[in-house]
Amino acid sequence: MELLTTASSTDIARQDPRIAVLPVGSFEQHGDHLPLTTDTVIACLIAHDLADTYPLLLLPPVTISCSHEHEPSPGTVSLSHTTVTAIITDIRASLSRNGINCLVLVNGHGGNYVLGNIAQEANVDGRHVVLFPGRDDLTQARNAAGMETTSHDDMHGGEFETSILLHAAPELVRPTYRDADHHAPDRAHLHLLGTAAYTSNGIIGRPSAATAAKGKAALDSLTGSFATYLALISDPTAEQIDTPSLPD
Repeated sequence: MELLTTASSTDIARQDPRIAVLPVGSFEQHGDHLPLTTDTVIACLIAHDLADTYPLLLLPPVTISCSHEHEPSPGTVSLSHTTVTAIITDIRASLSRNGINCLVLVNGHGGNYVLGNIAQEANVDGRHVVLFPGRDDLTQARNAAGMETTSHDDMHGGEFETSILLHAAPELVRPTYRDADHHAPDRAHLHLLGTAAYTSNGIIGRPSAATAAKGKAALDSLTGSFATYLALISDPTAEQIDTPSLPD
């Protein structure tokens, strides 16, 4: 599994992409059965599939982001929202100097609320930043995979994330996923108290329901969902577009 692109400058010159894709992950606890890099790995997997399917420049990932809800926790490291904003701003400026004025942010960490603000501000005067996947894309991916849980109940380290890694990087998943389920649907004060107030093992979800087949189906669904975003970027006059088919 390659988390970093191996393309050369001559490869990119031949492709001449007009859109770049940036995986944004995190470095945070995912219980015992998943690595601290889980969100980064998943963001990279999605971004790789997008770049393999559509004409996108694949960038290396942002590996640390806003994981404050998981602190303090062994291994978890966070950046401030201002630092994450500055990183994205600098990347966009550099891309623009190379003629690329649209950036797709593939967000692997639900706590990166700042990415939504970045996209909203950037898109005031055009379609410059895409935040992917959206809530509907994730719901569609869960349904396509036949997952037993919802995004709300399976928030962290559960069926969805474990399934994707069982499919794409099974060596990263420890057998303890079979006994790591933790149910905590009522998290009314998560931003005030953090995840530690709602889980003793770091997990909120049902990793025991995970399978490699579900992970593959979820990734395939997300790749297909992106076609709508690409169509909206490509046609700046369109307000609504029916979901197009995947390119040949």
